[in-house]
Amino acid sequence: MSMNEQGKENAISVRDVTKVYRLYDKPIDRLKESVSISHKNYHRDFYALKGLSFQVKKGETVGIIGTNGSGKSTILKIITGVLTPTSGEVNVDGKISALLELGAGFNMDYTGIENVYMNGTMMGYTKKEMDAKLQDILDFAEIGDFVYQPVKTYSSGMFVRLAFAVAINIDPEILIVDEALSVGDVFFQAKCYRKMEEIKQRGTTILMVTHDMGSIIKYCDKVVLLNKGEFIAEGEPGHMVDLYKKILANQLDSLNEELESDYSGGMLGDEKKAKAEESHSDGSLMKDKITINTDRTEYGDGRDLRPGTLRFERKSHKPPVKGRDVHDQGADPLPCADQESDLYLHDPR
Repeated sequence: MSMNEQGKENAISVRDVTKVYRLYDKPIDRLKESVSISHKNYHRDFYALKGLSFQVKKGETVGIIGTNGSGKSTILKIITGVLTPTSGEVNVDGKISALLELGAGFNMDYTGIENVYMNGTMMGYTKKEMDAKLQDILDFAEIGDFVYQPVKTYSSGMFVRLAFAVAINIDPEILIVDEALSVGDVFFQAKCYRKMEEIKQRGTTILMVTHDMGSIIKYCDKVVLLNKGEFIAEGEPGHMVDLYKKILANQLDSLNEELESDYSGGMLGDEKKAKAEESHSDGSLMKDKITINTDRTEYGDGRDLRPGTLRFERKSHKPPVKGRDVHDQGADPLPCADQESDLYLHDPR
């Protein structure tokens, strides 16, 4: 495939992007360096990104994961044009709507309505076009009459509701979300992910950064793993999450061995990919995948769940273990973190 054809296929292309910040021990050192006749350096270089390359195809949902400080937010800001790279090239084919951080793109002294129209104007929409979209935005945000108040009076939850409602309802070709949804409550997050699924079906490209590994596995087609500004690997979400956990556990030697044996140029090998497809096709419970009992009345083998009781499901498919009684019947199923074995928690309604 030629470079031209690849360019048409990709919504986002990142090639050898490096971002360097100059760090000074004291503010006066910046002045000393700028007026130094001998061009003496008073700074040290900090590499936020080092030679990062990856592509996102049109209509694809891609997650970027990594520890804090790995460069996830930096690359999103470079893609959206907020930052410029020190070196390298980024090509974007499509209209971007981005939710980078609370407050980005909003004037704190404007009301919610005024900010909606301002963001629409920046995206190239006329007032008439925004009038047609306004009701959908307000219905999604669900913040009531607060939309007529200055956004500086909003709570963080209200802010992210309005910001996401604007970002998702202005028909973006590329949606970029950077951890902002973590501010909202669990019901609003579920609503946002449902909406993201809807626009994905319409062909929208989605690039997301989150520390919620359950969402990464459930919604992403591909995952890019970064560590300390460097590209580690990209591939199938479940396997990338496993590699990420090794980074969290400081098992870097084990990670390097696995990368050498499983990868060619950062992509999943054929054997590994076939194994991943096989684990999907036989209907078995994959590692890290959260399963949901949809009708909330039966366990996996058909036995009734006693109201008010939590039960655990083991990946080995051994009989479930009875848990403790709970009073809160409104919560969704949650993964149970257990160091000895991987358990999944079901909360019947």
